[in-house]
Amino acid sequence: MSQTENSSMMSHVSIGTNHFAEAGAFYDKVLGTLGVRRVLDFPEAVAYGKAFPEFWVHPPHNGEEASVGNGVHFAFLADSPELVDTFYSAALDAGATAEGEPGPRPQYGEAYYGCFVRDLDGHKIEAMYWDESKAAAPA
Repeated sequence: MSQTENSSMMSHVSIGTNHFAEAGAFYDKVLGTLGVRRVLDFPEAVAYGKAFPEFWVHPPHNGEEASVGNGVHFAFLADSPELVDTFYSAALDAGATAEGEPGPRPQYGEAYYGCFVRDLDGHKIEAMYWDESKAAAPA
């Protein structure tokens, strides 16, 4: 995929972990529900994506403990509400903490369906589906 074909504004994001092996197993299971796979695997880092490394997990490079950013969360696109549900169940089965069951989020727009969990390190992650048929036309 060329830069002009990719509609994303982001290259990638990275999160720190204090549980590297467990975090890799967690994200393998959870992101796999959305068709995302491990695309790079290094001794101290793993990267996930559908075509290229977009989401990295690794211990902090400065050697300090990883910590959670207050107000930060990472949202992953799902192709259907059912995949949001599957993501949520897989995350809980893999040790995540519930932060918001799957369902409509009208406060984000009628087209929004999502769920929230905390990963093994406490990072807030989300799966969301945007139903174009329910999206309001731009004014």
